[in-house]
Amino acid sequence: MKQTKLATNSKEIGMLAAQGMQEKKGKNILLLDLTQVHQAVADYFVICSGGTHNQVDAIADSVEDAIYKATGEHPWRKEGRQNGEWIIIDYSNVVVHVFRSDRRAFYALEDLWGDARITAIESEKD
Repeated sequence: MKQTKLATNSKEIGMLAAQGMQEKKGKNILLLDLTQVHQAVADYFVICSGGTHNQVDAIADSVEDAIYKATGEHPWRKEGRQNGEWIIIDYSNVVVHVFRSDRRAFYALEDLWGDARITAIESEKD
C-alpha cells in the first residue's frame, strides 16, 4: 500500500481546501493568512464562490474530500448546508467559506479581514 504524506500544518490544509474548490470550479478563490492578525479566530480562511446552491454544496463536498484524503481529518464543525448560500467548514485553525456569489458580495468577508495577507488562487479554466 502506497503511503501518502499527511498535511501537517494549517497552510497545507488551506491549500488542500483550495484544490477541492478548484475541482468543482469554485471562483475567486482566496487564501487569507491571519497568522499575523492579532486575536484572529483561525490561522487561515479559504474563501470561494459558486454560482448556484448545487455548486456551493458540491464545492463544500469536494473540499471535505480533498482534506480527508490527504490528512484523514474530518471538520470540527459545519454550518450552512441547509440554505446553500454560505457554507462554513471549520478545521479549527483553518476555516473554509463557500459562498453563493451574491451572498459573498453582500458579506464581503475578505474586506472585514483587511489586515490579512491575501493570496489569490487561480481558478480552473472552463
